[in-house]
Amino acid sequence: MELDRWKIFSLLSPALRQKVRLACVFGNHGNEALLVTVDDEVFALGSNAHGCLGLGNQQGTLFPQCVEQLCGKGIKSFTYGSGPHVLALTERGEVYSWGQNVYCELGHGASTPGLLPTMIGGFLSTLVVTEVACGSHHSIALTECGQVFGWGENNCGQVGSGTSNNQCTPVRVTHSLSSRKVVSVACGQVSTHALLENGEVYSWGYNGNGQLGLGNSVINQLVPAFVQTMQGIVVTKVMCGLVHCLALTDEGELYGWGANSMGQLGTGHKSNSVIPVKVANNIGRVVDIAVHHYNNISAARTQHKVYMWGQCQGLTITSPVETPFQSLLEVFACFADIEVTYKPIQLEKKSSQSVTDSLRLAFDDQNTSDLTISVGGKNIHVHKSILKIRCEYFRNMFKDHWSEDKKSVLELKQFSYPVIKAFLQYLYTDELVIASECALELLDLANAYCEQQLKELCEQILKHGVNVENVATLYATALTHQSEDLQKFCFNFILNHMTAVSQTAAFGALDEHTFRELIIKAGESGVFKT
Repeated sequence: MELDRWKIFSLLSPALRQKVRLACVFGNHGNEALLVTVDDEVFALGSNAHGCLGLGNQQGTLFPQCVEQLCGKGIKSFTYGSGPHVLALTERGEVYSWGQNVYCELGHGASTPGLLPTMIGGFLSTLVVTEVACGSHHSIALTECGQVFGWGENNCGQVGSGTSNNQCTPVRVTHSLSSRKVVSVACGQVSTHALLENGEVYSWGYNGNGQLGLGNSVINQLVPAFVQTMQGIVVTKVMCGLVHCLALTDEGELYGWGANSMGQLGTGHKSNSVIPVKVANNIGRVVDIAVHHYNNISAARTQHKVYMWGQCQGLTITSPVETPFQSLLEVFACFADIEVTYKPIQLEKKSSQSVTDSLRLAFDDQNTSDLTISVGGKNIHVHKSILKIRCEYFRNMFKDHWSEDKKSVLELKQFSYPVIKAFLQYLYTDELVIASECALELLDLANAYCEQQLKELCEQILKHGVNVENVATLYATALTHQSEDLQKFCFNFILNHMTAVSQTAAFGALDEHTFRELIIKAGESGVFKT
């Protein structure tokens, strides 16, 4: 995702632009921004409403100004509330806050506005925070051990303390979460959701539009409550919009609940839903989602496409619409009514773009090629030198004493044309473009050619395609190829869906050794306990 999509970065100097590694756009008009450079410097620009740039004043600026209090702190993420206030999270797990503070949303024990970033002290400073989230006037923090803390405005119970009194300093959210491990948190305008390690979702706070998913729209929730209609469904990601929520499952299915007057649930109509309903059924397996409490727009990404719906530049779109975008962030930059980042932009620095472009153009170029690889009668034009540089398999093949080194046409028969072409293109571009149904064969190639990075990319594609019917086969494949990450992912999926998986043909086709080892591991994990 490039900074060019966001208008606020139009005046950045080329020198600073090249150094940016993290960027966050916020503000009630998408007119404020924070930047972190590769040198660990932090800059801010924009309108500076309520001192949210952290510069010590409320004067706006078109050009980046240094936020000295955050420089050298190892900032890894930002989040912000529409109040407005801002939180910054460091690599060490420290939390800094600044901005408006009428409801003590900065967590410093008083309601004094914060014009400079200040680390939140007290008990929270003794813990390692891994994630932060903001509602309009409340803040939530998640620690590395799975504990949740909240502070700020609490009139609807959005802090989760069990009362409706505002909370001036971080307090641990206990009750039903006290002995459970939370792995992610999300905030709506005046509500909060937590995702547990077992895939369960809990919610608390304002529920006037059914955004808690608890089956009603009249009762605010002062403590975390289990979203019971999602029982038995393993959620891997939950996100909150202004007054609605989306949840993504481990099977790539999407659920939504809450307000829907702008079509933000994607159900094809504008009726609210007080319980989670399956949405976006016709777009295929979803791998990522995006919403934010500044907007009523929703977005989802499948393996190859990005979709959006809801309030899109003033239009009400009730069903997912395919876009030409490559990332979910582009949806928010181009179609959100308030152009903010739903999460910080992570920018990867490339050492030499010109070489990358040249290699990309050289792939399958007959004019410069010195080797034709033939697969099933189809030709791919490549360069021996590049293949030797990039791949040990070809480096050994093209040694002087091997006959292949003298050939101008090389026929490969072990793998199919789409797989060979995807592999060769990967050698030129470091990018993997292949249909999910071919990923398993490409994993075989990566294993045979000892291409570890390619193997990991194949595993990611296969994970996105895991379902009840194929997970046993993929688990056995992961064992064969010693793919520990894919093996662990498939095993956890099997545990979460053991009853359904055990009835599939693939499960019944497992060889005796794999079947026995799987059952033993499942038993040790407690899946058969009653």
